[in-house]
Amino acid sequence: MNCFRSLVLAGTLVLAGCGGGRSPGAGGATPAQAEGASPQEVDSLFRQAEGLARRGKWGEAIKHLERVLLEFSPGDSRIPQARYFLGEAKFAIGSHLEAAREFRRVSDETPNDRLAPEALLRVGDVYTDLWRRPELDPSYGQTALATYQELLNRYANAPAAARAQERITELQERFAYKEYRAGVFYFKLKAYDSAILYLKDVVATYPRASVAPDALLKLVEAYQRLGYQEDVQETCGYLRRFHPDAVRGRSPCPTDTAGTS
Repeated sequence: MNCFRSLVLAGTLVLAGCGGGRSPGAGGATPAQAEGASPQEVDSLFRQAEGLARRGKWGEAIKHLERVLLEFSPGDSRIPQARYFLGEAKFAIGSHLEAAREFRRVSDETPNDRLAPEALLRVGDVYTDLWRRPELDPSYGQTALATYQELLNRYANAPAAARAQERITELQERFAYKEYRAGVFYFKLKAYDSAILYLKDVVATYPRASVAPDALLKLVEAYQRLGYQEDVQETCGYLRRFHPDAVRGRSPCPTDTAGTS
């Protein structure tokens, strides 16, 4: 996951540095700037913060970014970029929830900025990273999934949407595995009715997941233990039709159902 995060970070930092915008002094200095940094100093501070972020100097980058965000004039076109960099820096040092908050501010406060869909994608990435083990509480995973779906709804034509769809597929694999493991757990306890509920949910909710054929095979075994022969034949027929490789060799399906469809 750390490798994945580093690769995505490298690409998104390049993207964040490609934007234009009006000159930092456009519109004149605010009272806060008049009392603090001049427009030229703000410009210099932002360049320093950007350079620190690109070099992975996260602690110093955070200090500079937080300072420059206080100095920017309201509506400065560099604010989304600075917040995006700040989100990346917070993510890199493991401050996940603070990172998510910064990314979310980019997408919600400046929804028309070119970085808005990328920032929303990174919100999902943060929560995905928090759900590292499928057997744990899936709340963060569910938040990540909802965020990626939000990105598809809000920015369907953005390049980030295609990556969000890939992330959704990956998350669905993990949710399917979690449900499958719960079904196997109850199967081992001989609580076959409970096992059936989980295994059927895998097949119904995540039919394209890689674990779906295994769930069907275990479902056949559970039906056999309970003597549900009609369900055995129906499930074996489904296996032979949609997962023919799964019924070869280790299949619990009886050979006399070979013609079932």
